[in-house]
Amino acid sequence: MNTFRFLNFPIYKEAKRYYFTIVYITTKISFYELKNQLQRAVLSVVLNIVEGSAKKSDKKFMNEVVACLDILYDDKKLEERAYKKLLDTAESIVRQLGGFIRSLKIKN
Repeated sequence: MNTFRFLNFPIYKEAKRYYFTIVYITTKISFYELKNQLQRAVLSVVLNIVEGSAKKSDKKFMNEVVACLDILYDDKKLEERAYKKLLDTAESIVRQLGGFIRSLKIKN
């Protein structure tokens, strides 16, 4: 699956591990606003790496979704079969988006 190449980047994997560490640490925090902000901030780091990895603008639309699915899968919130099916569908949509965007440019 070369469409979502960020899944193999060491920096993505490290940022994702860091995200899980922060989530684990924040389970002990009772100050909801700080806990929530910290979790969103660290997720934003992961998603910014993903967004920056997109070579083509049509891929960018789906990369953050795939990163979130990848995190849910690693956290065992998604079964492998469902995860793979969702990734396959995401890849299909990205391919279609590419063709759709090209067709819109031709019509203009």
